[in-house]
Amino acid sequence: MKINKNTVWSLVLLVVIASLYRIIPNRPTGFAPQIAMALFAGSIIKDKKYSFLLPLLSMFISDALYEVLYINGLTQIAGFYSGQYINYILFVGITVIGFFIKKTSISHIIGGSLVGTTLYFLASNFLVWLSGTGINNLPYAKSWAGIIECYTVALPFYLNSIYATVLFCTILFGAYALITKQLAKQSIA
Repeated sequence: MKINKNTVWSLVLLVVIASLYRIIPNRPTGFAPQIAMALFAGSIIKDKKYSFLLPLLSMFISDALYEVLYINGLTQIAGFYSGQYINYILFVGITVIGFFIKKTSISHIIGGSLVGTTLYFLASNFLVWLSGTGINNLPYAKSWAGIIECYTVALPFYLNSIYATVLFCTILFGAYALITKQLAKQSIA
């Protein structure tokens, strides 16, 4: 993707929309565009510093918005919390997965969506289990039963994450394909 003024504005708009979408009240848990955005950025943006910046900036903006809402008593979800940096590291990893997605291959896009969401689910919930803080701030047992309970409780998040990632990847990669095709027609004419 060539970085020009229109591209920069498109990416800024994408970050803002994704950030705002993530804080919509009563949105199904895990149903957010950030994993798809990380995969898309890793696949499409040639300058890798921008490919990492896109999803991280979206996460940071939405976390900051959550924090403002939390401080003002409008949500029970804090924007910033201890250990949050791990989510950012996991999103860097998801962006790297995007490097291996061929932007024109539907099977690569779906495969990347499944790999990205699954690795995020496995890593983030393993770290939740390790941290000792479980649902309702009650600790998970440091046993096989405790880790199974941790993953089981997180299954709705995982399923919503898969649905969201496939949907938003379809939108992002589909729009990119349509725009690229349109631009190619215009350059021929």
